Order: sequence, then C-alpha cells, then structure tokens
Amino acid sequence: MATLVPTADEMKLRALEAFTVKFGEVADICVCAPGRVNLIGEHTDYNNGFVLPMALPMVTVIAGKLADTSKCKIFSLSEAVSSKNYAEFEVASRENIKTGEPKWANYVKGCIVNFICDVPSFNAVILSSVPVGAGLSSSAALEVATYTFLEVLTGNTSVRPVDKALACQRAEHDFAGVPCGIMDQFISVMGQEGYALLLDCKDLSTKQIPMSQMNDYVFLITNSNAPHKLSSSAYCERRDCCYEAAKILNKETLREVSISDIAVLQLQNVPEKMIKRTRHVVTEIQRTIDAAVALEKGDFKKFGQLMNESHDSLKNDYEVSSIELDTLVTAAREVSGVLGSRLTGAGFGGCTVTLLRKDVTDKAIQHMKAKYSGNATFYIASPAMGARVL
Repeated sequence: MATLVPTADEMKLRALEAFTVKFGEVADICVCAPGRVNLIGEHTDYNNGFVLPMALPMVTVIAGKLADTSKCKIFSLSEAVSSKNYAEFEVASRENIKTGEPKWANYVKGCIVNFICDVPSFNAVILSSVPVGAGLSSSAALEVATYTFLEVLTGNTSVRPVDKALACQRAEHDFAGVPCGIMDQFISVMGQEGYALLLDCKDLSTKQIPMSQMNDYVFLITNSNAPHKLSSSAYCERRDCCYEAAKILNKETLREVSISDIAVLQLQNVPEKMIKRTRHVVTEIQRTIDAAVALEKGDFKKFGQLMNESHDSLKNDYEVSSIELDTLVTAAREVSGVLGSRLTGAGFGGCTVTLLRKDVTDKAIQHMKAKYSGNATFYIASPAMGARVL
C-alpha cells in the first residue's frame, strides 16, 4: 500500500504541540511550504528550457514566535537530521551570520540573510513530511517555509513570488553550497491546487496548467530508496557538455538548438556522447511544451506517452538512469491502466513518477514491489497548494 502522508493541518498541530514542549509557550505563527515532483522536463533548466513540476501534499511546517532574547533558537524534528537537532545564533547583524553546524540550519540562515529586511530574533520548530534525499525538494520546502515564516514575523508580505523564489535559491547557493536551479523554489512558492506549473527557465515566466480533468487519474511517486549515484562531477560533465555543444553551434544555449542542428554537430566529428546529450535536451524541451498542451486538453494518454519518451531519453541519451529506476519504470509500464512512468529528478537514484488510473493503484504497487529487489516507498499525489500560512 501507499504511505499515508499527514495533512498540513495535522502537521500544524504536531508542530504547535512540539513548540509548546520545547519553549513552554504557545506559537503564534505557523506556515508551510511543499516539496515537489517534476512531471517532465529533466536537465533542461540549465539549458534555458522548460520544466513542468507540481507541488506535493508533503510539506515542511514551521511554528514559532518572536523571542525575548537576541538569539534565534530553532529545533528540527526531522528524523533525517544526522547532526544535532538544535541551532542557536544571533540575527542582529546579518553580515555576521555564517554557515556552520548543524548543516540543516544553514538553509534557515541563508533565508534570513537574503530576506528583504532585517529580521528580529525568534524561536521556532521545524517539522517535515517531505522525504530527505529522495529528489522531492526537501531543501526548497525548508527555504520557502522559512521565508514565508519571516514574512509573517516581520509583517513584510510585499515581496513578489518571483523575488521570493530567487531569494530562496540564493540561500541554497550561498549558505548550503548547492548550485541548484530555480524550479524547486518556484513551484514551492507558486504551486496551486489542481495545477502544474510550466516554467520557462530562460525568462522565468510561468503558466499555471490546469489538471482539473484528472478525476480518474493520480500520480504515483515511488522512492527507490537507492542512494543517489550521480556525483557532482558527473552532473558537471553533462552540463558542460551541453554548454560546449551550444558553443560549437554558435548558440547561446541548447534552448536555441533544433533537431536539424544536431546533424551539424555530427559533421563536426564531436564525441558521440555530445550528440546524445544534445539530443536529449532538445527533444526534452519540446516534450515538455507538448506535455503542457496535452494536460490542458485533458489528453492523459498523450501525456503518459511523453513521460515514457522522456525516461527512455534520460536512460539512453543522457545516461542518468540506474538499474533501480529502470526496474521500477519497467514494472509500472507492465500494468494495464498505467499511462506513463519515468524517473524524476537528476537521476541515478531517487524517485520515479507514474501516471495511472486510480483503480489500478494497488495493483501497480504490488507489481512494482514484486519486481523490485529494494525497499521502495510509494506515495499517491495530486497537485497541491504552494507556500501558505496555516
């Protein structure tokens, strides 16, 4: 069976109770921000392409209030925290806020430093139902929840959604040391219930894509629980390969490259892997555009077909799949009523996402469990709401 995810309101109650236990008083602010799953559009972001994520019902909740001391005191209730679950630091001078241990607190510090105005000291507890390390963007959920908390704490809620997402991205770049793209923060800020978000990574324009006709369908997210094997060097190799291909073609990015341009690359006698990487990105950008159109039309059969093509391209051309992910995808596709299945995220571990009829969910889970030698975790998800005050 699929894992039951607590609702945001259930998480709120747990966070408020925990705050009272930790601090002996009642929190007067409670906010949340969701994780996300990318439905299609993988490794297109750093090529100025399109991505199509949706917000998940899994959320990070922060409960807290102003402190009567000069320090912030924060407890993380996450079971994934390997270091200490408590952090304390001064916020009076933002330029003096530095990274350090515990590492999870660096995400919070980064948001404070990148907030639109100075932040008073506060006490808070953090609770999350977003799995850590699964490629469902637990980090962006923490960043966006923190920024949302600071908006309520300071009364400064005038920040544009785009600027809020960019501030959270800077927090991850500068304080967590992770050169992430913008997709995760955008969908965590801008997610709407019943909609996916088409994001143009070139100009950061967005379009809400309705999924109101999904009554008979759901997305099944399967966490392989296999550790990510895509090293930073392998990621950089693929990214740099894309940049070099664009340079050879005299294009700013692969966003400007067409299928016919790939024949030009072949005439340049470039390495075969450059041809394959370029082909994936060019075709994936078009698939993402086509997928958004299919969703708007309610053509879920077409959407599922595009998901399948996306995975095959990630496997064969971009070479970022794994035995675990391929096994889960293949098993899902063998079930009647499954329209499409693909890896989601950077690859080499993490999750798959499968579009299927609601009435075959249990059958699909059982079949995938039977075919997969690992210990997978299953979540049923529909597009959920973005960051909000609870």
